[in-house]
Amino acid sequence: MQLASRLQQVEPFYVMDVVRAAWEQQAQWRRQGRSMIHLSVGEPDFTAPQPVVDAGIVALREGRSGYTLAPGLPALREAIAQHYAGKHGVAVSPERIFITAGASGALTLACLLLVEPGSEVLMPDPTYPCNKNFVAAAGGSARLLPTTAATRFQPTAAQIDAAWGPATRGVLLASPSNPTGTSIAPDELARIAAVVRKHGGFLLVDEIYLELGFDPAYGRTALALDASIISINSFSKYFQMTGWRLGWMVVPQELVEPLTRLAGNLYICPSTPAQHAALACFAPATLAEAERRRAEFQRRRDVIVPALQAIGLDVPVLPDGAFYVWADCSRHAADSWDFCFDVMRETGVVLVPGKDFATVQPERWFRLSYANSVENLREAAGRLGAYLARGNRRSATG
Repeated sequence: MQLASRLQQVEPFYVMDVVRAAWEQQAQWRRQGRSMIHLSVGEPDFTAPQPVVDAGIVALREGRSGYTLAPGLPALREAIAQHYAGKHGVAVSPERIFITAGASGALTLACLLLVEPGSEVLMPDPTYPCNKNFVAAAGGSARLLPTTAATRFQPTAAQIDAAWGPATRGVLLASPSNPTGTSIAPDELARIAAVVRKHGGFLLVDEIYLELGFDPAYGRTALALDASIISINSFSKYFQMTGWRLGWMVVPQELVEPLTRLAGNLYICPSTPAQHAALACFAPATLAEAERRRAEFQRRRDVIVPALQAIGLDVPVLPDGAFYVWADCSRHAADSWDFCFDVMRETGVVLVPGKDFATVQPERWFRLSYANSVENLREAAGRLGAYLARGNRRSATG
């Protein structure tokens, strides 16, 4: 059977190689009475808050599981609009809000709607690897713009302006970012939006970690800056509804009709029970619990970042959101791929090498997810410190 040629442009998700190896090792370690600490997959260790679970159960028991309109439940779209108004001071018409099968579903729809075969989309390096593949699946290609700690691993407006070429259709950013946990300053994002508007392109901003921000300087939705921006969001991270597969996107008014047409043909509607459950996300008790959990993620960041730096694993930019650390292992290893696998075998701490996320010096970097308990983070730092000390002793003795 002959596969479509576009599949050749869809790269493997290397983190799954790490996860697969970790699960294989875990079975052996359990038999030996040893524990592994998973700091790899970007999934909250909390589950959906209880009011959300209860609302989902009620919806199922009452038989509210039939199709909705393609853009989703009107009540949920209205609740999201009210959340933007109440928390961010931004007026968004519910008509511009589309409920999707997770942020991945939103990005797929956006790329199919906006990316022409043979065109390119600018995005930062490092970036979440699937973003490149959403573009590839639509027949386009990602053009990665190298970034450094000096710009918080985010591209600048000047860099985007200089990189724009005849094949460029738009820009895809993430703020806060996976894998770096860093955001784009609102004034710089406004300049980026102006550049994109000048070139007649689109600007997609992945904001799935926006509510998991720790620094007020970066906690502003891109929708406050420019009505032409397409914002992608999700119930997976802040509300911890990962497997429920529910997200949303906010689009300019002119995209409402074509997006409705496309979404209705591709998947009819998002999961109806999940949508009814998500209505409970915006209840005061749920929001209070979500904020408590956000504060816990910040506490974890403030434990693991100094611990990494103390053992010689540099974190050049303090993450201001999400639950990731982008750390430098070059003082201890020539290649982060080998480093992460050796760390896993020797210590049981599971990290992700930079190969998935970066094309510029991927061997230097690894990603750590601190979606784990403070106790486990401290234990992981202790194991890593002992591992690095053993390596240093081996080097000193030849």
